[in-house]
Amino acid sequence: MKSAVLTIGRTFSVTFEHGKDFFSELQDFCVQNDVKQGYIPFFIAGMSEVELVGTCEKVEDKNAPIWSKVYLENVEAVGAGTIAFDEEAGLISPHIHVSIGRKTDSARAYMSHLLGAKVLFLTEMVFVEVLAPDFRRIKNASLYNVGLLSFLKDGKIQ
Repeated sequence: MKSAVLTIGRTFSVTFEHGKDFFSELQDFCVQNDVKQGYIPFFIAGMSEVELVGTCEKVEDKNAPIWSKVYLENVEAVGAGTIAFDEEAGLISPHIHVSIGRKTDSARAYMSHLLGAKVLFLTEMVFVEVLAPDFRRIKNASLYNVGLLSFLKDGKIQ
């Protein structure tokens, strides 16, 4: 277990525009507001297209992460996540999960890691900036190289 006391910065209410790419809008918001890390306690959204982690194929190693995606259209979503900073890329590194309902399929629900989405009508989000400690995603070789949220203080992992 890892934990850290957070020094909270600004809290934003953010909306994304119809037809825009979800992650591009999130990146643009962070650049425009000089935000490098934080968390999203919740958002609601309509999504015309969405890609989630998932598969319909047989899974050989049930402990391994699934890297394939499922494509869905015309969904309603609620989600949350964390935003770390990738120093090498100079960009945010979002980790967002959503629970979605397909409007045209009796609101059948799915829940998974969000890979991509296009906004349908709206996204309404609360974003909380974290000033310290530094959030980084450190790849763990013993866990299939999954990038795990880590906390850095004075350049050292806590």
